[in-house]
Amino acid sequence: QVQLVESGGGLVQPGGSLRLSCATSGFTFSRYDMSWYRQAPGKERELVATITGIGGSTNYADSVKGRFTISRDVAKNTVYLQMNSLKPEDTAVYYCNAFWKATFKGYEFDYWGQGTQVTVSS
Repeated sequence: QVQLVESGGGLVQPGGSLRLSCATSGFTFSRYDMSWYRQAPGKERELVATITGIGGSTNYADSVKGRFTISRDVAKNTVYLQMNSLKPEDTAVYYCNAFWKATFKGYEFDYWGQGTQVTVSS
């Protein structure tokens, strides 16, 4: 059974830090691109950061560049999002995503966690 379980969210003051974790099981973690998305009330779900399964290349939304860092521990099947210098506009539910496209076979796998709430407020 595929599982993605986020943890580490909570209430933090502006300028503070949090580290989110996404523990996974049930699929070949090293083959998947892992991403963090977030969704604030009244807004569309936004891609925050991605780390590729092949090569570990990272990409970030402009709004979080220089503040957030995505990383992975393949041995633990876990992806992390280190969030520093948090701002009120970072408040959202953060979701972990695993994605793998079988390019030459015409199908893909797309898995999601349940989300963890991050609230940045004084």
